[in-house]
Amino acid sequence: MITDQAFEFHIKDIETPFSGWDFSYITNTERMNGEPLPWSYTSYVLHHFRSSYSVLDMGTGGGEFLEALKPFPNKLAATEGYPPNLPIAKSRLEPQGVIVKGFEDDDTLPFLDAEFQFVMNKHDSYSPKEVHRILSANGAFITQQVGGGDMKELNRVLDAPMKSEYDHWNLNYAVQELESYGFSIVDAKESFPSTRFYDIGAVIYYLKAIPWQIPNFSIERYRNALYRLHKNIENNGFIDIPSHRFILHAAKK
Repeated sequence: MITDQAFEFHIKDIETPFSGWDFSYITNTERMNGEPLPWSYTSYVLHHFRSSYSVLDMGTGGGEFLEALKPFPNKLAATEGYPPNLPIAKSRLEPQGVIVKGFEDDDTLPFLDAEFQFVMNKHDSYSPKEVHRILSANGAFITQQVGGGDMKELNRVLDAPMKSEYDHWNLNYAVQELESYGFSIVDAKESFPSTRFYDIGAVIYYLKAIPWQIPNFSIERYRNALYRLHKNIENNGFIDIPSHRFILHAAKK
């Protein structure tokens, strides 16, 4: 029976509700920090966002990031495939004139051929063929992706299953795939920055917000492994977990 008071405190503390993709509860309080990327996704997309007549934001989450990019273009749409986020995005964005649509299949987006001049995508899955279909001639596609090696060390230290179905998902694979569907690559970068956690509560909060990292994660199931990690963090002050990101700017030929 684990009776460590600090450990029990952090388990209780992470009952704080989570909505959208707002990690401010652990980032604004500096309980989790990410090493800066060697690029800015916002800087990549901002010019196209402001200068395009029609824009689609794929995987808008709760709409927090998109809302921060105002003023909006003449036509702005957003998709969200994670059901808990959809009503949050709708309530935030639809009153401001944004078209918000849910979807279940990357290969069947609810939009017309050549409907958008610019498609932006941060950490959402996509079909290159379908993105090509909905882009107008010479349209731009910019995506920042979470690579297949992301946070795998966290699974290892918690003795959780190591998922391997996305090991292929890296910059080189994505470039070749986009080129095969008629895109030309304007720019491409890849990085493996560290994410630093300062207490076990922040780790648990993260895992509950990103349920696909460790499927069927629960405190009780991983209690002993979480406690070992808690003591490791207490002894060292933090734990660094490598993440995996890449960014692509592609143009429709």
